[in-house]
Amino acid sequence: MSEPSIFTRILDGEIPGEIVAETDRVFAITDINPQAALHVLVIPKSGEYRDVAELAAGDPSLLAEVVDLANRVAAEHAGGEFRLIFNTGAGAGQTVFHVHAHVLAGDLQEKSLVG
Repeated sequence: MSEPSIFTRILDGEIPGEIVAETDRVFAITDINPQAALHVLVIPKSGEYRDVAELAAGDPSLLAEVVDLANRVAAEHAGGEFRLIFNTGAGAGQTVFHVHAHVLAGDLQEKSLVG
C-alpha cells in the first residue's frame, strides 16, 4: 500500500495546511508557493486518481465537483474570474500524484501562460 499523499495528510491534520473551502468529497487549500494573488488547490478527498485524465474517466461527477468548488472559491475571493490548471505528469509539472486543480486569480495576463 502506498503512503498517503501530502494532501491526504493535510486533510487528516497530520501536517498544517489552510483549508479555505470544503464539501463532502472535495476540499480547497492555499498553495504554499503561490504563483498569483489567489492560488488555491482544489483536491478530491479520495487519493484514488493520480491525474485529471484518470479522474475524468473514473468519476466525471467528482471532476464536476472539483470545478464547482474552484468556481465558488474564485467567486468568493476573486470576483469569479480565474484560471484553472491541472498538471498531468511529471513533464507537465505535476509533483504530487493525487489529482488536484490549481485555481489562480488576480491580474493574470494571457502572456503569463508561457514561462
